[in-house]
Amino acid sequence: MSNTLAIVGRPNVGKSSLFNRLTKTREAIVESVSGVTRDRIYGQSDWNGYEFSVIDTGGYVHGSDDTFEEEIRKQVLYAIEESDSIVFMVDIREGISPLDQEVARLLRKSDKKVYLTANKADVPNIADLAGEFYSLGLGEVYPISAMTGTGTGDLLDAVVENFKIISVDEEKIEIPKIAVVGRPNVGKSSLINTLLGNQRNIVTPIAGTTRDSVYTRYTAYGHDFMLVDTAGLRKKGKVFENVEFYSTLRTIRAIEKSDVCMIMIDAQSGIEKQDISIFHLAEKNGKGIVIVVNKWDLVEKETNTHLKFESDIKERVAPFNDVEIVFTSVKNKQRIFKALELAKDVYEKRSKTISTSKLNEFLLPIIENRPPPAASRGRYIKIKYITQLKTARTQFVFFCNLPDDIKESYKRFLENTIRDNFDFKGVPIQLFFRKK
Repeated sequence: MSNTLAIVGRPNVGKSSLFNRLTKTREAIVESVSGVTRDRIYGQSDWNGYEFSVIDTGGYVHGSDDTFEEEIRKQVLYAIEESDSIVFMVDIREGISPLDQEVARLLRKSDKKVYLTANKADVPNIADLAGEFYSLGLGEVYPISAMTGTGTGDLLDAVVENFKIISVDEEKIEIPKIAVVGRPNVGKSSLINTLLGNQRNIVTPIAGTTRDSVYTRYTAYGHDFMLVDTAGLRKKGKVFENVEFYSTLRTIRAIEKSDVCMIMIDAQSGIEKQDISIFHLAEKNGKGIVIVVNKWDLVEKETNTHLKFESDIKERVAPFNDVEIVFTSVKNKQRIFKALELAKDVYEKRSKTISTSKLNEFLLPIIENRPPPAASRGRYIKIKYITQLKTARTQFVFFCNLPDDIKESYKRFLENTIRDNFDFKGVPIQLFFRKK
């Protein structure tokens, strides 16, 4: 991987603030408590004609028994392996800590170019305190303020010297984005790690491990799309911490930015109210949907158990229940690739366009044989013309003389007719009625 910059350091030195500044986003959560960033978060940046990827990492902690801190250490080591250059961030106000020395020792062993960055130099004369960090043996020290941007230009000038130049105007390749969403601890990160064949995301038995939405490009077996691991959505009443509140916002944004949502359900607990809320959130945003029932290996089965389970799901998510349901065991790698194939198939259906001539040739005779119920005062409703809108969502417009008098039952009839004959399984459809 070329032109990749990792930001590492102990907790709460401002790594995520620098990441957000470089990527011109607020993708990484920033809080004044340690351990907020847990997974590696990826973004894109450019400077003076050089384009590069940026990796934000969890704070490096050595010698801790805490489950998350052990996993964060692993993530930092993975990020160092994946990067070309490393920004090692320290806190200029607090000076050198034992953790800084431990990280410096680790970085001196690597063969990567390291840029020692003293953050929080946002008041006059405080940059003079940067001198003590030369004792870490990593060369030049760059005093900056990630919050205000002070000094970041000098840092980036040095960073891009070792990068290959890539035109920032180079056309971006739009690839499908498939978000894996669901309640906490249903196996979202485990699914993505299994598909990728590595420990890309942190997995622990503790619910709520993933706090940011994590994007990873998947190119195996002829596929090419972006997988998005998201924080588990909880009921509003259970969102107590600011961090968890922002994680929920990240998940909602990930759904909004995705093309298809793989909604994971825990087979042991069945479909719950929160699963239905997530389903309707994806439906409301017009995203393709595949329901993935995970931990199916832990369910005691009888004849037609999966059919009863499927029927219950469709009944609970109605009226839009024309969706694919796949029963998986991520732990045993059962049907996980089938779930991926279904997501890809739904993406293709969501991208499908039906020609106006084909729509009218097919639908107008059906409408003529089964016209809309008469409006008030005995007025007849005439649908004259149908077309599909050229939008990211799957939307159709019916032009008629009395658009406000079309009943909901007839709208469902038209939607089901389109679904049955043009195969939009897993794709929410919107119908609009306008006056000719």
